[in-house]
Amino acid sequence: MWKCPNCGREFENDNQNHFCGEIPKTIEIYIAQQPSNIQMLLNQIRKTLLDALPNAQERISWRMPTYWDQQNIIHFCAFKNHIGLYPGAEAIVHFSDRLVDYKTSKGAIQFPYNKPLPLAFIAEIAKWCYLTGNHH
Repeated sequence: MWKCPNCGREFENDNQNHFCGEIPKTIEIYIAQQPSNIQMLLNQIRKTLLDALPNAQERISWRMPTYWDQQNIIHFCAFKNHIGLYPGAEAIVHFSDRLVDYKTSKGAIQFPYNKPLPLAFIAEIAKWCYLTGNHH
């Protein structure tokens, strides 16, 4: 286990990338705490998810901006080199043929900062998660 010398949280991986500060209470605060060049991208994803999921509530869950309706639907998060989108494992499997240009893991997609955000695709993933009940 690795313990962050700044915040004291423990992680399985050495030098785990994480947010040390106080957990933001709103998505607006979360976005405002990010570097200015990343804020625009996060706001684009936020607007996309709000439009795609008009009945969902915004909240912070797992220290990430989250869209919720009876349960978590989808999350996103800023990292050093990418924005992570967390639609869950079923979505990764369902959209796998269209995710070949992105790094994925069991329940996450990485959208690197050096490529345009596929906002229409992000909206499609979010709607699929909501409509199928395959929430994260």
